[in-house]
Amino acid sequence: MPKPALKTETKQAKKTETAVSIANEAAGADMVSIISLLEEHRASSELAQREHRASISADFKAAFAVLEAKLNQTQTTVAEYGEQIDSLETNANLQDQRLRILEEKCAVLANSNAKLAAKTADLEGRSRRNNIRIIGLPESIEGPRPTTFFSELLVELLGNETLQSPPELDRAHRAPAARPQPGARPRPVILRLHRYQVKDLIVREARKRRSPLPPAPLFPARLQITLGSGAKKRFPSPLEAVAFAAGYEREPAN
Repeated sequence: MPKPALKTETKQAKKTETAVSIANEAAGADMVSIISLLEEHRASSELAQREHRASISADFKAAFAVLEAKLNQTQTTVAEYGEQIDSLETNANLQDQRLRILEEKCAVLANSNAKLAAKTADLEGRSRRNNIRIIGLPESIEGPRPTTFFSELLVELLGNETLQSPPELDRAHRAPAARPQPGARPRPVILRLHRYQVKDLIVREARKRRSPLPPAPLFPARLQITLGSGAKKRFPSPLEAVAFAAGYEREPAN
């Protein structure tokens, strides 16, 4: 009886070994499959990462290319602006130099102009030292030869005791102004005597005779009256005075 039991155990052990072997084979197949799947996943992941890196790298390269182009353009613009600023600074320095030169010349010219103005004023004053003015003579009384007329008039006014002969006149003319209307005040007469001594003699003699001269109205004569109110009224002609007097009503006395 014992021998059959051994055979049974042997068969059972073989079955167990077979089952274990099958299980091991199945487990090995599963592991191979898992490893294969993992390798495929890793390969696909690496491929995706490489593609992603390549895409990112391409994007960065494109962005850097754009930035580099813009940077180059900016550098070019800055360089152009720098050249323009240098040119402006150079021109400003030149303008400053020219301005300083002009200021120096202007100062010299101003000094020269002041000296010339002083000389002109002195010469003008010296040129007028021999001039005398006569007022109140009617227009055109001198005729076509004013120097001769006024020279003889001075002898007639001052007498032969003062002037033994008609004085020599360089010029004789009316004051430079518009010819007055008829009846208006005539222009003064300006005489330039050739010798200053004669001019000084005439002026001194005229001053001596000024006080004894009786007062006389200036040309043209005007009538002046003072009204009862204190207001003054002037009449250039007798007819206007008569007309005013005829129509004037005297204010009643208080």
